Amino acid sequence: MIFSELYSAYYNTVAKIMEAAFNPEATEKDLQRCVMEEAFSESVLTILPALKSGKWPLLHEDLSPVLLHKPTMPLTNLEKRWLKAIAEDPRVKLFDVAFPELNDVEPLFTRDDYKIYDQYSDGDPFEDEAYIKHFRLMLSAIRSDRPVQMTMVNRHGRKVRVRFYPKGFEYSLKDDKIRILAAGCKFRQFNLGRVLSCDFYNGNGPWREKPKAERRKNLTLLITDERNALERAMLHFAHFEKQAERTDDGRYILRLKYYENDETEIVIRVLSFGPYIKVLEPECFVNLIKERLISQKSCELK
Repeated sequence: MIFSELYSAYYNTVAKIMEAAFNPEATEKDLQRCVMEEAFSESVLTILPALKSGKWPLLHEDLSPVLLHKPTMPLTNLEKRWLKAIAEDPRVKLFDVAFPELNDVEPLFTRDDYKIYDQYSDGDPFEDEAYIKHFRLMLSAIRSDRPVQMTMVNRHGRKVRVRFYPKGFEYSLKDDKIRILAAGCKFRQFNLGRVLSCDFYNGNGPWREKPKAERRKNLTLLITDERNALERAMLHFAHFEKQAERTDDGRYILRLKYYENDETEIVIRVLSFGPYIKVLEPECFVNLIKERLISQKSCELK
């Protein structure tokens, strides 16, 4: 195991309680709040009672801590090696985050240790200096909510200039490409790899008002668990809020929430499962699947 059980939700919750207990004005209600925020719903019946009764001898009767210092959770050598391996990923390096404490740590694995098969080979040039520069400028624009002016090559090979508000990034694991989510223009997203130049736009923009906050949508999928489809689906949609349940016939219903800007990527991922995933609702998403399939069929016939 890479991560010890000492870093589980229960241990972290107790650590939060101990930290709160160092405040002489902390009440039992404050400690109870730590359980509600950090642990599972049923934990309120076990954690604080165990501390109060002395079964877990970490608090005095007046709820003051037994420890002399606040608890800390240092990283193990194995965790440091895992973090070093992740930090060496060129996609992580795009964010220009330094890890000086890992300079002398050997990575747990390198990119030469594995090969990804279910992925196109023409991914973005993550280590290209111009690409890195464009990514970091877009990231700065997202954080500061500033518009940019960009020159790029469209899918027809023509240079176009666009002004917009960058609102986020979308990474496609299958395509190995990063897209810029846009607002304030007629396009919803751009491939970062097509950008030729970009800079902050300081002139008078074409926007009458600030872009609205992106909307969340619901999606319900029916999964037939063949060829490991359920496990692959849970991995593909790991970063989305979701809920799964088993049906009487041995299949699974997966309900997930996603932001509207993620819709294109969700369509691509659902289609990658072939007949093992069926969209139950909403109807508008079913239509997106149909349109994509018709478009692909038309391209094959040409």
